[in-house]
Amino acid sequence: MIITRRAFTTMLSLTGLAALAGLSPLRFISEAMAQTAADVAKPVSLPDMALGPNDAAVTITEYASMTCPHCAAFNEQVFPKIKKEYIDTGKVRYIFREFPLDIKAAAGSMLSRCIANGDAEKYFAVTDMLFRQQNDWVLKNTTETLTRIGKQAGLTQQQVEACLKDQALLDKIAADQKYASDVLKVDSTPTFFINGEKIKGEASFEEFAKKINPLLKS
Repeated sequence: MIITRRAFTTMLSLTGLAALAGLSPLRFISEAMAQTAADVAKPVSLPDMALGPNDAAVTITEYASMTCPHCAAFNEQVFPKIKKEYIDTGKVRYIFREFPLDIKAAAGSMLSRCIANGDAEKYFAVTDMLFRQQNDWVLKNTTETLTRIGKQAGLTQQQVEACLKDQALLDKIAADQKYASDVLKVDSTPTFFINGEKIKGEASFEEFAKKINPLLKS
């Protein structure tokens, strides 16, 4: 499905982001080719935001939408265990990639990128905050809440507005999303790849451990 300019503008008006953005539509493509580990490993338009060593034996890549409740639940309940057991011990490199399912999710991802300014630790911290406050900024005053979060992180009002108007940044997020759809067959969130093997949907820590531990021994 491709969101048309008219539908996109209508969504912006409904979310309260219309005043901040004159943005091109995000594209959602369902047909895709088979993926390989090399395909998953390739950053496309934006640099990867990752925790853990580059040479870790296992790489987990997550595709998530900032408005996805299953992604928020995973972030709160499962990711901290993965981080403690595998990332902080240097066994796993964890990559987070944006796959926005709507304009609010795109705005949240853009804000995370702007606040982090290339700092992966800060990016994950802001993303965690957005997931934990998901109900506040998704269901209520989106622009007002995102602006408040941006200011708390050190941005000015003008910097937040400039971030949410950044057409080039949105285009890169959309291009990466299109690649994930076309090449990696990502069509829902969260979707994970563990050394190239796909896992769809919210999985438990135990399910991740069953996939990760054999790879660490091989």
